Amino acid sequence: MDVAVNYWAIFLAAVSSMAVGAFWYTPAVFGKPWMKLTKVDPNRPQPTKKLVVTFLLTFIASFFTAYILAHVTSLSNHFFHHSFMQDALSTAFWLWLGFTAARFLVHDLFEARRKKLTIINAGHELLTVVVMAVIIGLMGV
Repeated sequence: MDVAVNYWAIFLAAVSSMAVGAFWYTPAVFGKPWMKLTKVDPNRPQPTKKLVVTFLLTFIASFFTAYILAHVTSLSNHFFHHSFMQDALSTAFWLWLGFTAARFLVHDLFEARRKKLTIINAGHELLTVVVMAVIIGLMGV
């Protein structure tokens, strides 16, 4: 069985990930508590090259996430025959729960991270994959 994916949807979903992160981690939303919990100093200068590499790698990782979400959504849709949007959203939720939230919890427990940090980061990932799923669901294959 061939799995068709819409690369424009994947690209836009990857871009949306960057927008969700920019929103989620602004000081007015969750940026202040996140910076405090991670000891990130917003005033520490970052070399331009490091920022470019960070954003490029983040985009590539987001592209892979969106590709996998689109791929598994296509498989889910082929199996369940719901609307593509419904399958995109349910796939995003179950992948997030099983592969992101659960793994964050395990790592954060062993690294003795604060529950609040786990909730902030897992919440960001949930919003990210839901927005990706909406884009993929709307654009289809």
